[in-house]
Amino acid sequence: MTVLPQEPRVLVVDDEPPLRHALRAALGAAGFTVEEARSGDEAVGIVDQRFFELVLLDINMPGLSGFEACRRIRSLAPRTGIVMVTVRDAEDDKVRALESSADDYVSKPFRLRELLARLRALLRRVQLEDPAPMVLQAGDLEIDFDRRLLRRDGKPVHLSPKEFDLLAYLMKNPDVPVPHAKLLRAVWGPEYGNELEYLRSYVKALRKKIEDDPAKPEYILTQPWVGYRFCNTNGSRFPRTILST
Repeated sequence: MTVLPQEPRVLVVDDEPPLRHALRAALGAAGFTVEEARSGDEAVGIVDQRFFELVLLDINMPGLSGFEACRRIRSLAPRTGIVMVTVRDAEDDKVRALESSADDYVSKPFRLRELLARLRALLRRVQLEDPAPMVLQAGDLEIDFDRRLLRRDGKPVHLSPKEFDLLAYLMKNPDVPVPHAKLLRAVWGPEYGNELEYLRSYVKALRKKIEDDPAKPEYILTQPWVGYRFCNTNGSRFPRTILST
């Protein structure tokens, strides 16, 4: 097992002691510095005191829900990567996880190898420097890379970090069909490529936020058997680029 050159800090949040201890041992062996929290409330308190590169957060816990804990952690630590643990095939939980500002999710039961791949991919994004200041406009959308903000008709639209990265990639490649595998690898990392249902969940969540009618999208179009294409409704081939001041 490859050990990371530094020791990124991860907070494991779960109300089941055996699972917390097992994850602590496995993640520690993989090069992470691990702390544990038994509840959402405890996790929020810990994050308020110390910085973590990553948080692994269970959805179903007594007391403060995983969703609310995720929102509070995000407000305290905007650049921390958050992975939520959902129940397999619970699509509503996955969508709610994204809407709560989670970067990623894994479904129980998960394999340790899959979890490590997702954590490392997210860690690379967390450690990546901000892109050059730039604003792209298309139709009534304006995406600000410097501030990582999206506006629609001049009004802010809340996006999770991963939703932002996905939309940003599509907007930077307008009017060109982007294959599923290419999107997954570009946004999530080289370990990805076959998680089509996973990608569909993010696209579905994005459409709810940027489309007048998510069932009849105008911006993020499905290319059957290929992937997705961002349609620039301005009519020009590329969105207008403006340097931030």
